Amino acid sequence: MEQYLWVLTKKQLDLIRELEPERLAALDEDGLLALHKRIRRARNKYTTNYRRKAAGKVVESGGRGKASKRSDKARARAYVFEEALSLVSAELTTVAHVAAEELKLERLERARKGKSAGPQSAPDSAPAVDGPGRARSHQRTTGGVKRDASSRSLGARRQAKRDSR
Repeated sequence: MEQYLWVLTKKQLDLIRELEPERLAALDEDGLLALHKRIRRARNKYTTNYRRKAAGKVVESGGRGKASKRSDKARARAYVFEEALSLVSAELTTVAHVAAEELKLERLERARKGKSAGPQSAPDSAPAVDGPGRARSHQRTTGGVKRDASSRSLGARRQAKRDSR
């Protein structure tokens, strides 16, 4: 990438200088996202300019290969910003991964602190527990023991009928 820096203007060089390791290390995830966006815009701009210029010279040059040789500066700018974008993307990936892992650990720790260890002593007269830490206030019935038994046996008969097919 350094071999093509001579084609950049001062403003473009300022953008590339933000890729210095100490400057990148100072940026947080939001700062890296903003830098990524600015470099992506520049890359798209100079890539489009290069392609348009080369496409316009195809007719007069007689082919794409000959036309591309005439637009070396535009191609060099596009190349520099493509490389810069890959550097920022790699840095952003590592920072985002670290942030995601920290968030995951924080959530797991919060879940561990808030989780109940269960009832300390469960006497026989204690209400039934449905899941961790939730006591049921009533039995699961539809209104009568006979009706519940009938419903279960009806379901069992239906299943037996399906299984016999």
